[in-house]
Amino acid sequence: MVQGAPIIQIAVILLSILGLWIGARLLVDAVVRLAQRFGLSDLTIGLTIVAAGTSTPELAVSVDAALKGLGDLAVANVLGSNIYNLAFILGVISLLKVIPIAESLVHRDGVALLASTLIGGLVLFDLQITRLEGVFLVGSFAAYTAYLLRASQSESEGTTDHPLKGGVTRPVTEQVTFRGRDIVFLVGGLALVIVSGDYMVVAASELARGVGISEWVIGGTIVAAGTSTPEFAVSLVAIQRGSLGVSVGNAVGSSIYNITGIMGVAAVVRPLVVSGTALETLAWLAGITLLMVAALWTGRVLSRLEGALFTTSEVVRWVLGILG
Repeated sequence: MVQGAPIIQIAVILLSILGLWIGARLLVDAVVRLAQRFGLSDLTIGLTIVAAGTSTPELAVSVDAALKGLGDLAVANVLGSNIYNLAFILGVISLLKVIPIAESLVHRDGVALLASTLIGGLVLFDLQITRLEGVFLVGSFAAYTAYLLRASQSESEGTTDHPLKGGVTRPVTEQVTFRGRDIVFLVGGLALVIVSGDYMVVAASELARGVGISEWVIGGTIVAAGTSTPEFAVSLVAIQRGSLGVSVGNAVGSSIYNITGIMGVAAVVRPLVVSGTALETLAWLAGITLLMVAALWTGRVLSRLEGALFTTSEVVRWVLGILG
């Protein structure tokens, strides 16, 4: 248990964020190399392997919160992370560079993003998620992933590039080896994420009680942004290296995984009960998701102006949440 002055709890949260970021990067690097060895395509790795890897902090925090009976923290982390991924991460990236969007990402994965948000909203509408509903959410994510993997097999392997550490691309024709140290990175990264996630949950809940801010607000802002630091880091590096598919696919894939896979797993571990504030955040997420998909559909590009508007919306959400 993390107790003491708010400054101590804030310090623990910051250290936990650092641990989550380092652990997730180690985990992602190892898993991506393993995926490359099996010849998965660039976009598929961004939407699945990288997205799931960078979302490991959200998984650790939400499952740990569920085990502790903190339903608000578990769900707020998921919804807040999705809003942060779509509004802030994609917004900041588009401010750095106008992003052309692949047709498959707009049509296939844009629809999947809308569908996953709709499913999550229907499940949350009664302010609770049962184990059966959790199984349904996990099953939805598994079906989407299976579809992506099947689609990847039909792509031309001779023209496919794969991302290396930090978003660098590598042609599939080059041999990729999965070395012994990658096993150490995988196990060590996973352990660091789990431990850091546990400390963050305890510190965040104690901080919320101590300063009079609800667990929902803490989970949907500070914790959500903290657990999304791996997505932010990977997307920034990927865009700097010219790997647009990995950069955008990471944010979109993570959002789909969060609301189906992670929220579903947390509910399977322990049924979740949330406060009425969840519906307000859910409505905000639905609006951001709809606007983002619409922006991607119109001209298949995310402009700097659109990025500025999305980024500003996230700042406004934080201010409104903290001010109550």
